[in-house]
Amino acid sequence: MSNQDLATGDIVEYLRAHRHMSLLRFITCGSVDDGKSTLIGRLLYEAKSLFEDQLAALEADSRKVGTQGDDLDFALLVDGLSAEREQGITIDVAYRFFATEKRKFIVADTPGHEQYTRNMVTGASNADLAVILIDARQGVLTQTRRHSFLVSLLGIRQLVVAVNKMDLVEFSQARFDAIVADYRAFAERIGIAEFTAIPVSALRGDNVTMRSAAMPWYTGASLLEHLEAVEVSRLDAGDSALRIPVQWVNRPNQDFRGFAGTVVSGEVTVGDRLRVQPSGRESTVRRIMTHDGDLPRAVAGQAITVVLEDEVDVSRGDVLSRADAPAEVADQFETTIVWMHDEPLLPGRPYLLKLGAKTVSASITDIKYKIQINTLEHLAAKSLALNEIAVCNVSLDRPIAFDPYHVNRDTGGFILIDRIENHTLGAGLIHFALRRAHNIHVQPVDVNKEARALQKAQRPCVIWFTGLSGAGKSTLANGLERHLHAAGRHTYLLDGDNVRHGLNRDLGFTEADRVENIRRVAEVAKLMVDAGLIVITAFISPFRAERHLAREMLAEGEFIEVFVDVPLAVAEARDPKGLYRKARRGELANFTGIDSPYEPPEAPEVIVRTDAGSAEENLASLVERLRALGIG
Repeated sequence: MSNQDLATGDIVEYLRAHRHMSLLRFITCGSVDDGKSTLIGRLLYEAKSLFEDQLAALEADSRKVGTQGDDLDFALLVDGLSAEREQGITIDVAYRFFATEKRKFIVADTPGHEQYTRNMVTGASNADLAVILIDARQGVLTQTRRHSFLVSLLGIRQLVVAVNKMDLVEFSQARFDAIVADYRAFAERIGIAEFTAIPVSALRGDNVTMRSAAMPWYTGASLLEHLEAVEVSRLDAGDSALRIPVQWVNRPNQDFRGFAGTVVSGEVTVGDRLRVQPSGRESTVRRIMTHDGDLPRAVAGQAITVVLEDEVDVSRGDVLSRADAPAEVADQFETTIVWMHDEPLLPGRPYLLKLGAKTVSASITDIKYKIQINTLEHLAAKSLALNEIAVCNVSLDRPIAFDPYHVNRDTGGFILIDRIENHTLGAGLIHFALRRAHNIHVQPVDVNKEARALQKAQRPCVIWFTGLSGAGKSTLANGLERHLHAAGRHTYLLDGDNVRHGLNRDLGFTEADRVENIRRVAEVAKLMVDAGLIVITAFISPFRAERHLAREMLAEGEFIEVFVDVPLAVAEARDPKGLYRKARRGELANFTGIDSPYEPPEAPEVIVRTDAGSAEENLASLVERLRALGIG
């Protein structure tokens, strides 16, 4: 069908004719200014198969300026792509749709800037093929290597290296061969065994859709010819084990209970025996429902509602698998993580992990090593910065159903989310469950927290003092313990300085060490609450995320946050240990309030202003407020 037919609005007939064509999803990536937008513009125009709105826009622009011809149409399209880039639109992933007479295409156009590597990962996560552009003048750059590593990591096995701007190096075969040799040496080290190299000039169109007379030494296919003919070497979702992540539970009345989700791999048939994971409960499929009616069978890609024969407890995020080929279940994994945020990844800091429809609490227990992109060296690391990649151990607060990423992308890939701001922080791929996750189980005990609390005739809890150095936390905490002890309560005080002389003597004051300091204290406090004690802690604990972690370890009402609030100027004027003076002189790095942030609590149970009133008055006020909360 011609472009003119499309432009006149016969899009329905066009879509009907192309319904059964194969679809290739591919991504363009590489370094900044390597010509990705120009290449996509050339492909879109010369493919002669733009959708109606794209063609109509081009023709309207041509009529406006009173000019016709291929050169103008292509220039308008490329100018549009450039305008998007200048306005910051392609900071995100821009998806383009086009088709030829042989195949349909979805291309993900991702920015080349290093700070937007996250967008490249987003675009590549569902791609079958990657086109990595290299500027013929620049050769293989760090971002070329980073994107190639990520492509390999994400399991894309079809790779095209498009050496662009060949017209600016006089179509030199020697230059092309040198770049390909350089790239091949790197590719072999990251497990890319094969790739197709094509010399192109996206601006002129050389070797983009048709082979170019300017480079007679190149005898391979043009880029579009290759894209039309390539066989996608990926695991066929239809041949994989059945996986249905449950998106929601549909129960409009007591007689009906259905579990809705998309079949991400495999197939399901009425009568199949399914297992619900992570619970492990089993039942048989009674109905497979869709918007258009019931089906006897559903395959990968279909959105369905499954009705089971038995009343089985299923929640959002659970995974339905065949009983004889279930997913794995664990709460600790080895993973590869790509960090995508300016705030560093810190072991011990609590994050949210989202895999499919399941969201759980997670923390990085160990950064095994980070990967230096240029040399592929494995380097020791205590944290990860923006765009760094590392192999890490991850621990969750509960077991989840999963597959290794190389087996199933949908059930093996996850994202990490900031608990407070809800930003996406990183992306990860599961390698395998850690053996200890299978071998370590919670041991039941006969004497529990309730029994210990009853014996002590008190309500166990943690009273967590937080505030700047010099705010008065230790003074208040010490006075509170004296008061509770005199009242016959069973208490224990965990003070920041004292803990660093023993349990946390190996930790410094970097942000990573501060996170680990609070994590350990929170774990100890949890054990003491389980023993039936009233635990008092006095730590700067500057980060909300770690205080939130401590709160979540305990039952509702067992964590009492006391914000000892004074202005920085007051705390600095007190300076009982001389720490502020050292920090101001540059002798003490990472000091809270000076060159390290303090994040005030947003909704503490108690606020005490120690810049108003005496120590005795502040303690009396605190005791009164705690008594109102049932503690005292």
